[in-house]
Amino acid sequence: MKKALAFATLAPLALIGLSAADTNAPMANLISPAFLADIEAGKPVRMEYKIKASAWVLFIPITGKANFIVDLNADTYAIKSKVKTTGLADLLVNYDMDLAASGYMTDEGLNTYAYVSQNNDGKKDRRVDLKYLGDAFEMTAVPRFGNLGYPAATTEQVLDANDPITALISFALEPRDLDVNPCGKPMKIFDGRQLTHLHFENKGLTKVKSKAWKGQAYECHVTMDKVAGYKAGESNKDTLSALDGPLVMWLAPLPNGATVPVRIEAHSKDIGKVTLQASKLIFTSLEE
Repeated sequence: MKKALAFATLAPLALIGLSAADTNAPMANLISPAFLADIEAGKPVRMEYKIKASAWVLFIPITGKANFIVDLNADTYAIKSKVKTTGLADLLVNYDMDLAASGYMTDEGLNTYAYVSQNNDGKKDRRVDLKYLGDAFEMTAVPRFGNLGYPAATTEQVLDANDPITALISFALEPRDLDVNPCGKPMKIFDGRQLTHLHFENKGLTKVKSKAWKGQAYECHVTMDKVAGYKAGESNKDTLSALDGPLVMWLAPLPNGATVPVRIEAHSKDIGKVTLQASKLIFTSLEE
């Protein structure tokens, strides 16, 4: 069942579904100008959060979860993540990955230095190591990829992108001009083989009710540009793999100009609607 679980495709995107679902504080107090100012002032901060996804195949529940720990310092950052299908989902597809990224905090956002992904699916169990080296990059995969796609990503294209979890952390924390582009600029992602650009289309403010947010939020439709590293003929598809329509995110506007996703939905003919939302978000000072 090739499209049994769209969560496997959406797992990196789950990262941006930040919310305050497990807290009593208003979400606007969790990602505040003061919080971002602490990072800029060099005060190290840790973010811990958990994302859950749910869908159904007939009467069988399909679930997944993603846990993230993000350490943000004045000049550097480090991210660790575990993404895994849970419950009966393993009967259809086994998706189990450990991800890690580190790099630099800059005025333009986060820039990748190193990225590691370890697949624990019991088949190839492939490990990918990626490093950005100024005007070049290094990638090793064990076992090796059969090919690097048609066409393969160029050095220039890779250096213009970030690894998946770095790109998405930047998206979640980046303040924007809400009058101009509340959904954000295109996101450029490289995972060691596939180079992908995500484009966001603003559909305006709509009412949203979820565990984390009730009120007006920006509805943003996401399409995918498969730039390089894919199978021959696959690059022309502009929808996310395993999905039959656009992925939709609802972004809640915060006082500092950031627009944080509070709900993500996608649709597949095989499993219907897939819903992602965060169940935990905690900020702590590493100095304490």
